[in-house]
Amino acid sequence: MSDTPPVHPDATTPPATPIAVNIQYIKDLSFEVPGAPLIYTQMKATPRVDINLDVQARRIQDGQNVFEVTLAIRAEATEAPANGGGAGPRVFLAELAYSGVFTLSGIPDNTVEPVLLVECPRILFPYARSILSDVTRDGGFPPVLLQPIDFLALWQSRRAQAAAAN
Repeated sequence: MSDTPPVHPDATTPPATPIAVNIQYIKDLSFEVPGAPLIYTQMKATPRVDINLDVQARRIQDGQNVFEVTLAIRAEATEAPANGGGAGPRVFLAELAYSGVFTLSGIPDNTVEPVLLVECPRILFPYARSILSDVTRDGGFPPVLLQPIDFLALWQSRRAQAAAAN
């Protein structure tokens, strides 16, 4: 006789994951160095890099809980002007749209938006950060290393702006 307790039929089925990552991919990638090749020999200091980041989400098919979430990152590097004021000439421009397709299961309707705009970008961010770092390094510049992003604060800020506009 076995000491193993009987297995309940549902015990072999793992619980549904609330967020499933179906695929991640580069949707768009652009890297421009308008002053090449002279910029490499004439640049006197490390360029100033301005970062813009946006998160977009859209349902892929009506009636299904499958969504595409995109991190859009724009990194524009400028050289400090000789006179010290304003922005100098553009050194490089990197634009990355990094996306993932996510299936949401068992998530209440009132929490879908924060999951799409906070949790899904948290999953995508390390990969997008690595791609941006690699492309700027491979472009002949110091790698752009994005600091961690507080996606919750970004989402809350966006909600506050939308509420103020209404």
